[in-house]
Order: sequence, then C-alpha cells, then structure tokens
Amino acid sequence: MQTTTKVAVIGGGVVGVSVLYHLTKLGWSDVMLLERSELTSGSTWHAAGGFHTLNGDTNMAALQGYTIRLYKELEEITGLSCGLHHVGGVTLADNRDRFDMMLAERAKHRFMGLETEIVGPEEIAKIAPITNLDGILGGLYDPLDGHLDPSGTTHAYAKAARMGGATIETHCMVRETNQRPDGTWDVVTDKGTVHAEHVVNAGGLWAREVGAMAGVYFPLHPMEHQYIVTDDIPEIFERDTEHPHVMDPAGESYLRQEGRGLCIGFYEQTCRPWAVDGTPWSFGHELLPDDFDKIGESIDFAYKRFPVLERAGVKSVIHGPFTFAPDGNPLVGPVPGMRNYWSACGVMAGFSQGGGVGLTLAQWMIEGEPERDVFAMDVARFGDWISPGYTLPKVIENYQKRFSVAYPNEELPTARPNRTTPMYDIFSGLGAVWGQQYGLEVVNYFAQGDEPSYETPSFRRSDAFEATAREVAGVRGGVGINELHNFGKYRVTGPGARTWLDRIMAGRVPAPGRVSLTPMLSPKGKLIGDFTISCLGEEEFRLTASYGSQAFHMRWFLSHQEDGVSIENISDTLNGFQIAGPKARDVLAACTRAETDLGFLDVRRMTVGMSDCIVQRVSYTGDLGYEIYCDPLAQRQLWTTLWDAGQAHGMVPFGMRAMMSLRLDRFFGSWLSEYSPDYTAAETGLDRFIAFGKDADFVGRAAAEAERANGAARKLVAFVVEADDADVHGYEPIWLDGAVQGFCTSGGYSHHAGKSVALGFLPTARIADGLAVEIEILGQMRPARVISTPLFDPDGTRLRG
Repeated sequence: MQTTTKVAVIGGGVVGVSVLYHLTKLGWSDVMLLERSELTSGSTWHAAGGFHTLNGDTNMAALQGYTIRLYKELEEITGLSCGLHHVGGVTLADNRDRFDMMLAERAKHRFMGLETEIVGPEEIAKIAPITNLDGILGGLYDPLDGHLDPSGTTHAYAKAARMGGATIETHCMVRETNQRPDGTWDVVTDKGTVHAEHVVNAGGLWAREVGAMAGVYFPLHPMEHQYIVTDDIPEIFERDTEHPHVMDPAGESYLRQEGRGLCIGFYEQTCRPWAVDGTPWSFGHELLPDDFDKIGESIDFAYKRFPVLERAGVKSVIHGPFTFAPDGNPLVGPVPGMRNYWSACGVMAGFSQGGGVGLTLAQWMIEGEPERDVFAMDVARFGDWISPGYTLPKVIENYQKRFSVAYPNEELPTARPNRTTPMYDIFSGLGAVWGQQYGLEVVNYFAQGDEPSYETPSFRRSDAFEATAREVAGVRGGVGINELHNFGKYRVTGPGARTWLDRIMAGRVPAPGRVSLTPMLSPKGKLIGDFTISCLGEEEFRLTASYGSQAFHMRWFLSHQEDGVSIENISDTLNGFQIAGPKARDVLAACTRAETDLGFLDVRRMTVGMSDCIVQRVSYTGDLGYEIYCDPLAQRQLWTTLWDAGQAHGMVPFGMRAMMSLRLDRFFGSWLSEYSPDYTAAETGLDRFIAFGKDADFVGRAAAEAERANGAARKLVAFVVEADDADVHGYEPIWLDGAVQGFCTSGGYSHHAGKSVALGFLPTARIADGLAVEIEILGQMRPARVISTPLFDPDGTRLRG
C-alpha cells in the first residue's frame, strides 16, 4: 500500500467514489480511497437506487440534475453499466397547498432549464395507470426521474477514478487520523500509515466515528428505512414500457417498477433512529430485521392509492439504515476550525446528489471555491452550539416530513426552544410568535388581541399579515424596538487590524467613530459576505453580518488570519436593541446624558440608562434608527430603560416579518437572497461600496475590476407586482417578451406603501424604469413593472437626517 497521497478519502460508498473521481477529473491524480470492507458497504448497497431533480433549493436541484446527467458519461468513460432506467416520475398533489408547492417548484424549474410540467388527473392516469386518483388535484411530472443499479454505478465511479490515476484500498480499516503541525495528516490504518495533505470524511454510516478520530462532531444520525419488492404483477409486466415512478406524499411513499413487480418505500411517522450511541464497526452488508408494524398504516394507505399492491405478494423486504443531517441536506466542505479536513457526509439521497457533492468538493479543494452557492449543504451552516441531543430529534422530524409540504414561512417545532436570550420571557409575555435562526429563537411578530399566536404555514399571505402591518405602521409612524441578537458580530483587534480588513473587505475601512458598508469577495469576485464595519479605535473594529453564517464567515477569516490580528466571534456575547422610526432620536435622548447628535454612519460609546453601550446610527429598516449594543447581562436593564422612555412616543415591539417588509421599502437586499456566492457585487449593486481607489490588493479585486470594465450581464432591480393573495418568495421566473429572462430573489408586501414588491435579476440591456414584465406566482402570470425610486424616504432625508 502506498504511504503518501495528496488526498485520503475515507469511505467507499457512492459519495466517496464520486469525490475520488471528481478529484481526478479536475486534475489531481495522486488521490486514494480507504474502505474498511468492500465498495458499497454501508448504505449504498441496499439503496433503492432512485434519482430525481426535485429539491426546494434551486442549487441543490441543479446539482441533482448534474448527477443524473453524469451517469451516461460514466458509462461512456468506463464501459460499465450504471443500470440506468430513465422512466420519468410524477409527484401527486391531493390538496391545494401541495399543489401550490408544485406550482412554485415548476416555476423555479423554468429558469433552471428543467423540463418538468404540471399535469392533471387525466394525464396522470395515462402516465401511471395503476394509481387511484380519488382526491388527486394534479401532479408534477419530471422526465428525468428514474433509477439505477447502486453497485454498478459505484463501481463505474471507482473505475473512472482509477483511470484518472486514483488508488483504492479495500479491506483497509482506518484507526486514527492525526494532524501534524504543518496541517497535513497521518491516517493510521490496519495496513499501515498514510501521510496525506488532505483528509475527506465520506464515512457514511460511520461518519460520526470517523469525525471523532479528529475531534470533530458531525451532526447526522442514521435512520431505519424500509422498502418492499413485490412478486410479479400482470398490470406491470404486461406493459409495453416500464412504469414511471410515483411519489405519493400523502401516503409518504415512493413507488417504481422492479423487474416484473413493484418496489415501494415509506417515510413513516412511526420511524425509528438506528445506532443512537454509535454505528458498530462490525456492521456492513447486513440488513435490519423486517418490521411491518411501523409501516402498517403506510401499507394500508398504499393499498388504497395503488390497488394492485393488495393483490401482490411480497418478494423481499429491504430494511437498512442511512444517514440524515438535521435538515436533510448533505454536510459538505471544509470543516470549520480544521485545516485540510473536508466533509462529504449525510448524503441521504446519494444517487440523486452524489455526483453534485463530488463535483462541489473537488472544485472547493482544487479551485478554492465551488462554482455555485452551496450553503444549503455547507457543513458550516451548523455551528458549535449543535449537539447529539439536538441532532437526534431534528433528524427524526426531518424523516417524518420528507414528503410534507415545505412552506416558505414554516417554523418547525421540534427541539425548540433551544437557545434563547435574556429577553425570551419578556417578549413571550408581550405575545411573541417565535421563529428560529441558527438554533436561536427570533421573534417573527408580536400577537395582540385576537391576532393569531401561531402563524399558519402558507404559500399565500399568512394570517400574520395584519399583525405585521400594525408593527410596520408603528415603526414608520413613531418608533419601534427589536432585538439585535440575530446579527453575526466579530471583534477584530491588533496593530494589523486595519491593514488586514483592507485586504479582506472590498470596501472602505472607516475612520475612528465611523461605520462603513462593504461586500466581502471570493477570489473569483463572488459575494461571500455583506458587512458593516464599525471603527471603535485604530486597532479595534467590530464587524456585523448574517447571524446564520457565523461558522461560514469565521472559517474564511481564520483561513486568512495574519500576525498582528486577533479575530473573535462575539455574536452571542454582544446583544442589544434596534430602535427605529421618526421618534427614535427622542427615545435615545431620554435615556442618556450623552450627546445624541450622531450623524448617519457614526458610532460612539455611551452610557444608556445604567448600561455601557456601543451606539451606531444605522438601521436595516431604512428609517432614522440606532443600533444599541450591550453586554447580554445588562440587556434586561437596557430594555426597561428604552421601553419605559418609549411609551411617551408610542413605542411598539416589532419582529422579523415587519423587518422584511420595511427593508423592501428601500430595496435593501438580504443575505442568501439578493446577496450570495451565486452573484457578484456589480450584479447586485454592492459595487457602489467597493473602494476601487484604495491601495490594498483586496481579495477578489482583479475579478471585480474586470467586471467593472466589462459590465455585468444582469442586474438586480426592484418591481411593483400586481399580486393577488400571494407575493414573491424567491426564484419565481420573470417573463419578458414571452420568454423567461430573469428570476426573483425575494419579495413580499410593503405594508407602508400598500404594494407587493419583488427583487430580481434582469438582463442589463433591458432594464428601464417602468419596464413591464410578468412574474409567475403559483402558476399565475402577474403583471409587474420595474421601479427605481424607493417607496419610502426616496431622498434619504429620514435615514440620514
């Protein structure tokens, strides 16, 4: 066995061999895979082998599309068969909400180039004639759906990787992973030690155990999963063509043809986690005992939906474990806090996503960044706060909701509340209706009177509409207050702090006492952050950005850290409140003896009530406003001070639903909606904050300057939409001249202006104020027009005055 390699991939399932193949495809041949048993051991060998493109995240759907198209390429490269069956598939909708979800998904697919289509019951009867269509409103048909041979596909990946120079060692048990001072790794196996520059954890069922060798906790958990293969069914084997897949979310089942019969699997509510305290190393090609009790109700439902099943005998039962992360998406990318340690775990849909995971990780390792925004599967989307006690119930919840309707405003209840601030009980007493971000409870709105204390999930305007309107009116007409806990906050200090920030951030680094806004760019000029920089002194700065991207941003900061610079994540050790509205200055003046003459983008230390605070003049509401930061232990006292002083000015508490409406009035973008690694500064308008005149060679400068010279092909613009009872949420296609020429990034209702607003991309050459377009919302073409003048405070008088 060779003893040195550039990359050691641990795990020989479909994901591990995909990573290995893609590393060779992109140019690294000195790579090897270590597998404790045979290839496909674990979850791969007993997988049902289905694949599909449907995914609520458009980038995940695109990667699934890549995976499916890759199989023919693998067959051509290797001469091996993947056992492909491109039979198409239909997902059934038995109620209005599920049909709305399919309309929304079909709309996304239009600008992605996916050839899905909405079909009615009559068409479903022709596509899948064994289906009982009682109660079915329609469905979503995808011609790319199909299934394959799991073993054949895995070996095709492996052969293609070997052809590219890779080495595969089977029956090679990894015992330890030990990092050397230079960041490389000693991978200790029962065949000897391999010295590797990089380690990839593709351990599948054993990913937790492999991670523990390096001192890393991976938030994933195996779940038992069962599917059944029937005896011969005449309605199946007498067909001229193979029967398509049918996904029946109401019955929590998926069905496809298997030989002369059918294969049907279930995501039952009475599900069971497996190997709660760790996956046994001795487990491999075994199956779990049959357990018909837990799928009894699912089988009864399936008999009604597909009556041929009731007359068919059971040929075999496949009952085995596979892994989920808490949100069901893979865990991919460089592990935060580690050098040269990479994750390719939690890929529960390996034959839909494995190719895309391999491509993404190989691009990340070799080129420094993936080609698209993959935050939905980035291992950094979970922080240090996550634990096995949180992961287990969330994985169970995700399994149970595998086929549930996914609403844009849904708040999942399991494992909550988990993390709260000192304001939790006070806000609950004021009627707070809670959401969560990054494990932290965040107020969505405050219910008063007969307003709902629970927001009903919906694709249309929810029952929180009136409460949100009331809070917006309170801010715009007087003064509102909300908590600042859901901002990511970082303290950067040291003699090299200013120089370091000048290199890391594309924008201007402010003078003491001032605040600046800046994008943070990747080397290719893509947006990887949207930051506020506050200068508290020549060697002391505070950065503010998205709370949910803490691990993502800290990983970037630490990978670029230099001598003379200290970087500290203070997201949960600095808290406070935002006050905003025309009476905000009056409230602040009543709470401090300090001067309150802060100009727009000023920052100052001052005592507010009894608390030492940092106060800065900036507000995401687009109104006159202040962010007031304090020690969390002083937060309740600061609340009392501000709240008591605010009563004379009609102060109202407001939540994130109102915040998202208020920001639309000024066309302010939101991180991972308007601003993400899919887009550049010039495309989104953030190039106005780039300091092209500064001397620093900031990260991404060359790419940003090239785009500045050549111009961006598309630009972010705002629209007023003639909506009915549903507003834009994101990724709705924009029609111009009878064709899809853009897409929306986010939207909602401006309660201040009384208008439905959307933000989205159009070709730069076509953009003009008042341009008429149509936006497809839930299958309906809604007239819209481009607007360039903000709906509130268009000249910035309130904001800057």
